[in-house]
Amino acid sequence: MKNVPNPTLIILAFFSVYVIWGSTYLLNKIAVTELPPFMLASIRFVTAGTLIFIICKITGKSLAISRKQFFNTVIAGFLFLAFGNGVVVWALRHVDTGFAALEISAQPLVVLLLMRIIDGKKIPAMSMVGVVLGIIGIYLLVSQKQVLSQENSVLGMSMIALALTGWAYGSLFVGRANLPSNYFVNTGYQMFNGGLLLFIASMVFGEEWSAPAAWSSPTQISMILLILFGSIVAFTSFNYLLRTVSPEKVATSTYVNPIIALILGWYFLNEQITTQSVIAAMVLLTGVYFINTRKKFLLYSRFANKIGGKRYEELRL
Repeated sequence: MKNVPNPTLIILAFFSVYVIWGSTYLLNKIAVTELPPFMLASIRFVTAGTLIFIICKITGKSLAISRKQFFNTVIAGFLFLAFGNGVVVWALRHVDTGFAALEISAQPLVVLLLMRIIDGKKIPAMSMVGVVLGIIGIYLLVSQKQVLSQENSVLGMSMIALALTGWAYGSLFVGRANLPSNYFVNTGYQMFNGGLLLFIASMVFGEEWSAPAAWSSPTQISMILLILFGSIVAFTSFNYLLRTVSPEKVATSTYVNPIIALILGWYFLNEQITTQSVIAAMVLLTGVYFINTRKKFLLYSRFANKIGGKRYEELRL
């Protein structure tokens, strides 16, 4: 008899993917005001990776992988976590959470362009509409006086764009790479290796480390939430949804996460939501919609259906 999905679990899983991942911008912003960015991200991912390894051992999952698979998890960990997430955390020192989330929501656009450049894939007419709208939306977002007048905001936006390109290329890489078949083991290695790379970056840039006991309460709480919920609970929920509902329904997080980030940044950090930001969000997310909906999210499904877990990184860890 076929198992019937539990509606309550589905609702809770969507809540995790929508709200928890949308809230990671706020949590990172709170923590990075006190902690060095690469230190913050390193502690988060090394701890999360270690906890996943412990869970795997308790549940009897083998952590044995081949040398090639290990090397590929290092590359993926660099693209998604060390470079991608680490640079975004750094940029959050200079950019509002809502702006960062909206810029990152353009990732499907960048993936599409990279597929065109690297693989020579033709961009369908509907997706071209999405590309044009996405570019217009990004311009409206970053051209605001409120953004340009903030110190180092242009640098922050530029660094996020580089991180976004790393995420997009990583999406192409994991779709072809030989990685551990178990998504939880795969995630653990990528997080742990990415965290180690971030530790090296922190040492290279001379960041000053401090013990958790010396952190303020908001930073301690933010780090705990990032590790347990942002890195483990939301990811598990995402993979549960991939196996329970259609990929296009899961992909709706692309549209919801930036809205959650905007609202939380406005409410908790008094970040300003301008009329132009709202217009930019509408234009940009409409463009992402045109890209994602072509032929039932073929772009999304190309990676989502190949994993057990390889596709998680495209959403905000």
